[in-house]
Order: sequence, then C-alpha cells, then structure tokens
Amino acid sequence: QVQLVESGGGLVQAGGSLRLSCAASGRTFSNSAMAWLRQTPGKEREFVAALSRSGLTTLYADSVKGRFTISRDNAKNTVYLQMNSLKLEDTAVYYCAADQVYSSGTLYSERRYDYWGQGTQVTVSS
Repeated sequence: QVQLVESGGGLVQAGGSLRLSCAASGRTFSNSAMAWLRQTPGKEREFVAALSRSGLTTLYADSVKGRFTISRDNAKNTVYLQMNSLKLEDTAVYYCAADQVYSSGTLYSERRYDYWGQGTQVTVSS
C-alpha cells in the first residue's frame, strides 16, 4: 500500500522556522515529481513548492519564494520542506503529494498528483 506520511508541523512564532518531512512507503518515489500544497479553512488547496522527477527543477509559489526550500533524499524515500521566516499567513494544513510515471500536466496543479499524505498542521503565531 502506497503511503505518504507528513511530520514536522507545529506551532511556531512569526519569523521562526520549521522543517516538514514526507516519508513515502509502498513504492519508491525517486522517479516521481513531489510537491507540497497547503490549505486553510474555507479556501482551496494552494500550491507551495514542487520538485521535478529529475530533481533538477524546483518551483515555488511567489508567496514562499526565497523563504521555503523543497528537497528530497532518495535513499530515505523522503521529501522535505524547509520553511524559514515564517509569516502568519503561512498558517495552514500542509500536504505532501507525488505523481505517477504516466501523470501529466503542470507541477503547479494538484490534478498532477495521485498520492497524498494526510496533512500536517502548521500554525504561525504573532
């Protein structure tokens, strides 16, 4: 059974840092595009960051560019999201996602991704 399990969320003060982890099991994701998306109550899920299948391309939402970094450790089948200089508006549930070999479409779109984690809450306080 394919699973993505996020961890590392929590409560942090504005300006602080958190590192989210997404551990994959059930298959290797070294050839998958991986992404982080987030959602707040009453709003649609929004793109945060993505890493291409080759690992050579990273994409970020404008709102997090320069503050967040997505990376992967293929040996651990894990993808990370390093979040620095956190702002109140970064508060959300963060989801990890992965595509499949036959997936198509833009990395920015949640429709690209077939596997999803359960989400981890990030709360930034003033």
